[in-house]
Amino acid sequence: MPMTITTQHLVAMFVAIADAIEEHKDHLSELDGVIGDADHGVTMGIGFTAVREALGQLDTAENEPAIVFNTAAKTFLNAVGASSGPLYATAFMRAGAAAKGKPELDRDAMVEAFCAMAKGIQDRGKAERGDKTMVDAWLPAAEAIGEAAERGDDLAACFRAAARAAEEGAEATKAMRASKGRAARLGDRSLGHIDPGAASTALIVGVMATQLTG
Repeated sequence: MPMTITTQHLVAMFVAIADAIEEHKDHLSELDGVIGDADHGVTMGIGFTAVREALGQLDTAENEPAIVFNTAAKTFLNAVGASSGPLYATAFMRAGAAAKGKPELDRDAMVEAFCAMAKGIQDRGKAERGDKTMVDAWLPAAEAIGEAAERGDDLAACFRAAARAAEEGAEATKAMRASKGRAARLGDRSLGHIDPGAASTALIVGVMATQLTG
């Protein structure tokens, strides 16, 4: 397990996320088909595929971690015009700001960057926990990783805690009534279905945990 996260580690992480989204995009779109436009998986696939291609051209030896996040932010926003575009662009920009000036990210710096992503998504989307959005997975994950760091857990344990919390948060959206986005128009008919944004969040955080701590 790496003691610190380098530019190379982050690029590999984004590549792994793109691969995972591509693998599961049909399932994510099926989830979205029940309560949304049925395009969440496709949209996320377009965004992360673009990020993977952009980062493939980055000189990892010459650039610090913040550049990876900033490149991902700009690329995702340019590729995706849908609601997830500004949300993830804001998340990655916030992570880049948290990582600025650091040649490598130790446990605390990586936890800070992760929590900055969650806060960026919440701020940009103006969503609260319980609204049945990706925030219902991102916020528990951020809280869990922060609590694990405060306990003195190592990076691997911190990310495992985040991944578990994101998974549980996504599952919990089944019992929620949507109050944001297109799903809000369904009222009680949105009950019993996992929010696709929360599902993709759990997937992303799970890949981060595997990739950064393996």
